[in-house]
Amino acid sequence: MPIIVNLDVMMAVRKMSSQELAEKIGITTANLSILKTGKAKAVRFSTLEKICEILDCQPGDILEFRK
Repeated sequence: MPIIVNLDVMMAVRKMSSQELAEKIGITTANLSILKTGKAKAVRFSTLEKICEILDCQPGDILEFRK
């Protein structure tokens, strides 16, 4: 899959656990795990916005395109 999800990297940089981030953005830890592993088929902009707000980052810090 050419879209790489670097959410785990940003969480490590910010020293935030999956459970803490999931609670702050209002999703389950299971759904956050699906996002982190890149198995999600889509992500809502509202969810991406909350993630970026909590982690103080840009969408490009989380999502990457590779050929």
